Amino acid sequence: MTDARTHAPMPRPIVVFGAFDRHNFGDLLFAHVAERLIRERRPNARLVFAGLAARDLRAHGGHGVAALASVAARWRDAPVTLLHAGGELLTCDAWEAAVMLMPPEDAQACIARYGARADERSAWARATLGVDARAPYVIGREAFPHAASLCFDAVGGATLDARDPDFRAEVLTKLRAADDLSVRDARTQAILRAEGIAARLVPDPVTLVAELFDARIRQHARGAAVANVRRASPRGYLAVQCSADFGDDATLARLARQLHALSAGSGLGIAFFRAGAAPWHDDIAVYGRLAARMRQGAAILFDSLNVWDICALIAASAGFVGSSLHGRIVAMAYGKPRVNVLHPDDAARTGKHTAYAQTWEGAGAARVVPIDDLEAAARDALNAEAHALTERASALARTYRAGVAPLTRKLVGE
Repeated sequence: MTDARTHAPMPRPIVVFGAFDRHNFGDLLFAHVAERLIRERRPNARLVFAGLAARDLRAHGGHGVAALASVAARWRDAPVTLLHAGGELLTCDAWEAAVMLMPPEDAQACIARYGARADERSAWARATLGVDARAPYVIGREAFPHAASLCFDAVGGATLDARDPDFRAEVLTKLRAADDLSVRDARTQAILRAEGIAARLVPDPVTLVAELFDARIRQHARGAAVANVRRASPRGYLAVQCSADFGDDATLARLARQLHALSAGSGLGIAFFRAGAAPWHDDIAVYGRLAARMRQGAAILFDSLNVWDICALIAASAGFVGSSLHGRIVAMAYGKPRVNVLHPDDAARTGKHTAYAQTWEGAGAARVVPIDDLEAAARDALNAEAHALTERASALARTYRAGVAPLTRKLVGE
């Protein structure tokens, strides 16, 4: 294919693929990191951002995203490069993907109709997505048989060994076809190694958010959304988040007690924010119910869904507390204290939060705790030495830069 104006061959596209077709904090940031790293080496690179569905998330600081099916139809016979841009892609099944891509008002009806019927929900999900894959966010060479390279950057699969055999087999088959594969935690690396698949270990791409985008984030920190939180919390605040599955009354009561004690003891306000507005992510109504259980004036509802506003909220905070892995990672990038809180159903297993913290945090700093330990863990985190936190941030950024360098050279054909 040539450029009609110059008759010069057009550069082959780099298809940047991921779950940035829905509103989720980390996924939306992956596309930005990938874009910046590629353009550092090749400013005129032809980038196509693709997900399972066509979406326009630019109003929230994301990208315009094309549906993979349309991208594959156009470029099926071209020597494209396909980059999986990060995230817990190795364990997301078709049912989860389909529900998370639905309008929130429709998702609950589908969950009620199909949620308890595994065969029917699987068939519905594949029909809805228009794919046959059990793991639709893991793309092999079936979509682009003439691809120049198939790459995975810092993907996660901390619970892949717990998935059913057919699901695992599909994922492993696709990974074996990869030309470049890195994972973001040692647990995922060990699971793949046991299957004979070698993967480099690198931190999550969002590790670079402060290095790459600090000017933009500082600009958003001066905006109204963050300024309102600062005015309401003259002694500072904690950026706090929990997913919608914390929303039953008993769990909220436990969480409110911990946050109330933390705010009262530290003098810090509590700024609730959503790290994702897609189904099965965060629900502002849950925050309203949680705030109502706390002392009056302690909690502020931060309603912006712009990813740069969210980054700014965390960067300007005294620390992060929540169930979002990328809330933690942005806090890490800015050298902020951080604690992940586990949902009661997850307390007995090693999920992505624990796997990541155990891989990349310093000794004694891997704070991933049950609800009832939250206040004590957060107090310990707030007492951490600031210099040690900033040194850890710098070290992780250097580690990611070094780990991703072979991939970026491959992406731009160096």
